Amino acid sequence: MDKVINIILADDEELFRRGIAFLLNRENNFNVLFEASNGSELINFLSANAKVVPDIILMDLKMPFLNGVEATKIIHSTFPNIKIIALTSYNTNSFIANMINVGAASYLVKNATPTEMIQTINEVYKNGFYYNENVLMVIHEGILPSDTKSKGMISEEHLTTREKEVLQFICQQFNTNEIAEALCISPRTVEGHRNNLLSKTESKNIAGLVVYAIQNKFIDIDYLSF
Repeated sequence: MDKVINIILADDEELFRRGIAFLLNRENNFNVLFEASNGSELINFLSANAKVVPDIILMDLKMPFLNGVEATKIIHSTFPNIKIIALTSYNTNSFIANMINVGAASYLVKNATPTEMIQTINEVYKNGFYYNENVLMVIHEGILPSDTKSKGMISEEHLTTREKEVLQFICQQFNTNEIAEALCISPRTVEGHRNNLLSKTESKNIAGLVVYAIQNKFIDIDYLSF
């Protein structure tokens, strides 16, 4: 049986939120821990229930009191292991860029199919991120703020050949064991290379590492298959 993925929903539209909760709870490996109607309610729940930390939060952007962008900033800083998936009606490049910049691991629009949402949650839980073609194009076109693009700039020769290979597999959403098998090395060695990549690029997590790799042309998005 797959490991249960604990999820929090944050959306001010109660009917929509309840419908998503019903849909997710029908999946054997999903468990909806909590439903928040705004960012403040979400942050308060996380602060008061430190031992009940979700794996993933589905985050609306436009909410009263504290919106999804500001809530994501706080959570990304305070609870870095929680993966945030933007789930919103807004599908413009500026909204996508803003959420990726503040730490979102994926971006879904509300007209996505249930299958797409379930796949996204599973991929983010397994690999730490999931970017569809639209999000990849936003990253590739350099729409993210300039401080993101310039942060941790290094030249390609500062990465070892093995680190470049690991980086390519990470961007293709291979997990640790899959990379180890493909390169005939141990999972611990893969973790070591991943940690070196995070350190060299000053990326806080795998999602940030993928953004860095694409924007600095360490990998061509045409090479990625999603």
